[in-house]
Amino acid sequence: MNQTFTQTADDILTHTVAADPGVPGVVAMVTDRESNIYEGAAGKRSLGADTDMTTDSAFAIFSTTKAITATAALQLVEQGKLDLDAPASQYAPDIGKLQVIEGFDDDGTPRLRAPKRDITTRMLLLHTAGFGYDFFNETYHRLAQEQGQPSVITASKEALMTPLLRDPDEQWEYGSNMDWCGQVVEGISGMRLGEVFQKRIFDPLGIQDMTFELNDELRARLAIMHARNEDASLTPMEFELPDKPEIHMGGHGLYGTVGDYMRFIRMWLNDGQGEHGQVLKPETVKMAEQNQLGSRKICALPGVIPSLSNDAEFFPGQEKSWAFSFMVNDETAPTGRPAGALGWAGLANLFYWIDRENGYGGFWATQILPFADAASFTGYMQLETAFYESLKSAQAA
Repeated sequence: MNQTFTQTADDILTHTVAADPGVPGVVAMVTDRESNIYEGAAGKRSLGADTDMTTDSAFAIFSTTKAITATAALQLVEQGKLDLDAPASQYAPDIGKLQVIEGFDDDGTPRLRAPKRDITTRMLLLHTAGFGYDFFNETYHRLAQEQGQPSVITASKEALMTPLLRDPDEQWEYGSNMDWCGQVVEGISGMRLGEVFQKRIFDPLGIQDMTFELNDELRARLAIMHARNEDASLTPMEFELPDKPEIHMGGHGLYGTVGDYMRFIRMWLNDGQGEHGQVLKPETVKMAEQNQLGSRKICALPGVIPSLSNDAEFFPGQEKSWAFSFMVNDETAPTGRPAGALGWAGLANLFYWIDRENGYGGFWATQILPFADAASFTGYMQLETAFYESLKSAQAA
């Protein structure tokens, strides 16, 4: 499988760069439980520059940060320090100050009331606490435009202090839940989230190039953000997350390499075992990979700010659930990804999957806004499909 798939995957990356519309550059990798079985890079780190995209290029990985924050929270559950069903305000007191927004008065003033129940860390892990994102929710967008509510990309405490869109535990809505989960982890550990990650996750996994605080060494390998224009052309952007963030944002704040993320994926494939130590107990991994939403299902993401996101949904027409803290496809996906596999994405068109049943996972990284970019997402779907076709052929041989 490896030789055939390698050539196919290389061709997909090359075509995705060369297509019209295409992408500036891409890094993609696939791993089994032991090591990477495919590593590829194509294109440039920035349009108009001579620097090739390489497998050690660094990316703002956005919401692929979330699963790492969930891992840190699950470690605290194992240690008996975090009760998922206790009020999260026990660990992060400021979350207890937030109110529910019921609308706006005629003069634009938000109408607020106390929530009917406490937010728990379980709700944060499941995106049922009542938070949203301004690029997926009209109410938050209006708060940003009219009330000066800061974007989460400012990495500020003020950005976290958004009202709830509804009472906690009423429905799934994707939002800043995992940023607050990071605050829970900090409140219990007494350390900044980046320190927790380094000591308890990165070191046991052998991860070296992942950080909330972008440094010169990583910046020298950084893939540049690009904006997709209305005519489908691409323009390099001057975009960086704060290099000295006030808050280590557990929902989106990491920079890293695809190679290092593969080490994290392998830990999930190996029942919590990392290259240099156990990160999670096998029973924790097996619990965390399960649908935790019950009969509730996740929904499509409406693009509210066109420069940041298009309308987005994985595998339209199929039911998807949520685990701690991944999407679970309830049915076999069109790519061949089996039912019960895990996956998610990052805003700048980064995508991954974790197939614990077969023992494989993959990651696709670009730096393009808005999210759900047709060129990047199509390339990713082609890569995953080609992998499962190769796997099927190898198993039949």
